[in-house]
Amino acid sequence: MNATEQAVNVLQAATVLLLSPLLAGVSARWKAWTESRRGPSIFQPYFDLAKYLRKDTLVPDGSSAVFVIAPILAFGAYLLISIVVPIITPYPIPFASTVDFLGGGLMFALAGTLTLLAALDSGSNYAALGASRTVSFAAFGEPTLIVVFFAVAVITGTNNPYVTNNLLTSSSSAYLSPTHLLVTGAFFLLLLAEIGRLPVESAGLMEFGMLEDGRLFEHSGRLLGILRWNGWMKQFLLCAVFLNVFAAPWGLFAQPTLLDATINIGVLFAKLLALMGGLAVIEATIAKVRLFKIRDYLALSFSLAILSVFAFAVLGAA
Repeated sequence: MNATEQAVNVLQAATVLLLSPLLAGVSARWKAWTESRRGPSIFQPYFDLAKYLRKDTLVPDGSSAVFVIAPILAFGAYLLISIVVPIITPYPIPFASTVDFLGGGLMFALAGTLTLLAALDSGSNYAALGASRTVSFAAFGEPTLIVVFFAVAVITGTNNPYVTNNLLTSSSSAYLSPTHLLVTGAFFLLLLAEIGRLPVESAGLMEFGMLEDGRLFEHSGRLLGILRWNGWMKQFLLCAVFLNVFAAPWGLFAQPTLLDATINIGVLFAKLLALMGGLAVIEATIAKVRLFKIRDYLALSFSLAILSVFAFAVLGAA
């Protein structure tokens, strides 16, 4: 690995690490605009993160080291994902060859599992409720993700996201194939649920309608800051993969230079801004989903993913 490759590796990880709070701030601001509110500053997540990191962490009585270690390990998992999936380069950077789509999905699952373990270790009933709810929805979301990866593999003959990116940018027939369009739709529906952009109605106490935040009730101070940061990085990574591999793989400069990689950060963020704007409009216009109906929603996503594989079996790649 030469100096340029090392620099691009660091730059890609820094992009996810430093710009994920900004993306969350822009998303919150745009959501406020769709609700005719001014909304917080786009830099509010940075202010919140600085506040959390200055405060001490309170550890519940009876909890073990898992409560403290698990969020840190999840942070490391998201940071590792940031250097193995297409973020600011359409070509593999040095560590990208260590995992494929499935490996990246398993890393996301590992980070989620660590967060669940930290919630359960707190001993809080509300945190356990949030964790169990997340697991029940993941039972429908994870199969969708696996089928999505399988559909990508049958299109390209490989499970490498960089190969998928290169194929879709060079072949309009592959991009417009029923298999690709259906699998992109399935991943988009899953994306709405995974990053918390699916409007949910609790029909009761606010705590019982919480999904992501329900697992964080007992965390505070630095650990809460890390967990919030984890959520922002997860959103950034999933959105970047959706855009660069599925929906909009074009626009990234392919020359392996530090300058082109830096320019690609702007290209990526422009795509992310457009996506978050669209998500804000969707979130504001669709009716709220009852909590018990989320399984039906995820089942629709799974059905589209299955249908994409059948489309390939019947129609082929064209």
